[in-house]
Amino acid sequence: MSAPPAVLQLQQVHKRRAGQAVLQGLDLAVGRGEIFGLLGPNGCGKSTALHVASQLLRPDGGQVLIDGEPASARTRPRLGLCPQRPALYRELHPAENLDFFARLHGLPASARAQRVPALMQRFGLTPHAGTPAGRLSGGWQQRLNLAVALVHGPSVLVLDEPTAAVDLQARHGLWTLVDELRGGGMTMLMSTHDLAEAERLCTRVGLMHGGRLAACGTPAELCMRVPGRAVTSLQATDIAAARARAARCGWPVRAWAGALACLLPDAPHAGTLREVVEAFDGIGISAVGVQPVGLAHAYLELMPAEVAGG
Repeated sequence: MSAPPAVLQLQQVHKRRAGQAVLQGLDLAVGRGEIFGLLGPNGCGKSTALHVASQLLRPDGGQVLIDGEPASARTRPRLGLCPQRPALYRELHPAENLDFFARLHGLPASARAQRVPALMQRFGLTPHAGTPAGRLSGGWQQRLNLAVALVHGPSVLVLDEPTAAVDLQARHGLWTLVDELRGGGMTMLMSTHDLAEAERLCTRVGLMHGGRLAACGTPAELCMRVPGRAVTSLQATDIAAARARAARCGWPVRAWAGALACLLPDAPHAGTLREVVEAFDGIGISAVGVQPVGLAHAYLELMPAEVAGG
């Protein structure tokens, strides 16, 4: 299957901030209708990449293309930005916020009269119509924040850690909304620290390090780059002996986030845990667990060791 045509592209983008190189030749392309997620540690350039993509910052080198056209005032209306912290007027009610930002985007009164109530209903905000934005919970503020980003009808949505400050229930509600947007054809570029969120939502993921992509692919493709299909985590009194036993079994060993992990060649099955326990018999294993390889393991495997904690 061929990749969808690129709607948003960053080509060899460089950016310095406060005298420091933040983006160093960043290349990425977001296909029509996909959700491209950026993962990486603080300071790797994720937010700067989003700000450049959404035209809040000018690149020092390279270019941004929207539908193949260089980013400019002409392309800006095609983009919507949902920042990590809700950019709302706290004293205004939800519909008043939507109407205000719609006016900023130049929507005429007739369009606002249709767009604002439609977004209120679509994002479940109608029951909170009489509540000032500043008195909404974090989850409802973020719903309104997302609705504001869409008020002018953009074709590309940029989301900066959209669920970072909300509770679990609100997070799952926002995931559903993002899924619905993608189902409607919206193209999205998002950053997140939540590996489960990236695995759940993103069609492709880019792992950022040092201002560029260290790896890129679908979650499944990134997982296939881990030399194993299952991961067993161990707590052992004799780490050296455990490593030696794993080597005899032909299992690659990793020290991920300070814990010992072995990569197994097959996906976990009913007898896998028993096989692992038997393999380490006599080593003094105090705890053992087995799980399929996931995006978190791919992140630890593919990112530089000083970032991944290996």
